[in-house]
Amino acid sequence: MILIDTHVLIWLMNGDDRLGLGARQRVAEAAETTNVHVSAITPWEIALLARKGRLALGRDTVAWIDAALGMPGMMLAPISPEIAIDAVHLPGDLHKDPADRFIVATARHHGWPLITADAAIRAYATGGHVNAIDARL
Repeated sequence: MILIDTHVLIWLMNGDDRLGLGARQRVAEAAETTNVHVSAITPWEIALLARKGRLALGRDTVAWIDAALGMPGMMLAPISPEIAIDAVHLPGDLHKDPADRFIVATARHHGWPLITADAAIRAYATGGHVNAIDARL
């Protein structure tokens, strides 16, 4: 089982070459058993990026999210009260971005590796607080 960061989902949907071959293979293997998870905060983050003009979806946001979550092996990971509380009380030093905090808390709660290219999250992982896999590799 794996959790993918928001930008990884976007890269998957767009066929973006920034998603490395190793990460792409890891996602494909997890998808075979419906074990690719996306945090429930990811649709919010995508809608926010689209509204701000920082992400062009090419279609209605709901339709884009439905298509993304409809990819083989994709599952939406809900935000439980425990995850929400952990997002506030994460150990160590992680930046204040709420979406990233929810995503990291989700990975920690389930013990899933998080595929991300986010430098701050990867640095946070070096402290042993979350298992992060570099999405660029």
